[in-house]
Amino acid sequence: MTSIDIAKNYIKAVQTGDQASLGNLISPEVVWHQPGNNQFSGVKNGIAEFGAMFGAIMGVSGGTFAITQAHRYLANGNLVAIEIEFAAQRDGAKLDQPGIDLLRIEDGKIVEVWLFSSNPEQEDAFWG
Repeated sequence: MTSIDIAKNYIKAVQTGDQASLGNLISPEVVWHQPGNNQFSGVKNGIAEFGAMFGAIMGVSGGTFAITQAHRYLANGNLVAIEIEFAAQRDGAKLDQPGIDLLRIEDGKIVEVWLFSSNPEQEDAFWG
């Protein structure tokens, strides 16, 4: 399976809420770089910290957080950049913007992730 195949499977698993597939794709030692200056920002070390953050994101957004589109997958060795659009709603507030997910893949597992927001201020205001 190529790095792009792994990235496509990751996006599909996020979009469908397939926790089992996510668990198979993401390394137990994943290093996750969450952007911005909000309650979820910063580096998460390991699948447990990532899982706790993702669960809290779904809780705050009432389960509405979603990657709504994945436009392109671009590979450079073991790195894959994915052009995405993501959205969420809560308490009348709306989050909807393009971003980039950058995955580092080793031995068939996602070992490091950097997320990039096109409107960090909107994202920080939404997440609080």
